[in-house]
Amino acid sequence: MNHVVIIGNLTADISLKYTQSGKAVANFTLAVADKFNKEKTDFLECVVWDKKAELCATYLSKGKKAGVVGRISTRTYETQDGQKRKVTEIVVDEIEFLSPKGDKPATNSAQTGFEDLGKEIRLEDIDMGEESGDTIPF
Repeated sequence: MNHVVIIGNLTADISLKYTQSGKAVANFTLAVADKFNKEKTDFLECVVWDKKAELCATYLSKGKKAGVVGRISTRTYETQDGQKRKVTEIVVDEIEFLSPKGDKPATNSAQTGFEDLGKEIRLEDIDMGEESGDTIPF
């Protein structure tokens, strides 16, 4: 069984890229405090794909808290100078954004059209024009 559940804070803004076929992929690192040793923190590399990657890039940024469910994956690759590298990361299946709702979404090039999602709208902030009187426009 390969199942991981962690909660931590992002150590940096998310890196969002697209594969040659147009598939979104985001990488980030979560700092996870050790429950028994308060002086120890683990830094875990995570990778998330497709629409979840785009949403993460939009709503998560450095310092935000996230809960991740996924699996551990190990892969190897070769650098441009021919050296072999080994990477162990968490492949994210599910993610929860755990920072308070009052926090503003991240602002980077990966905006997906959800900028106003969860934003509070007050009636006194709606511009109804002078001729509308006291009627609500919807």
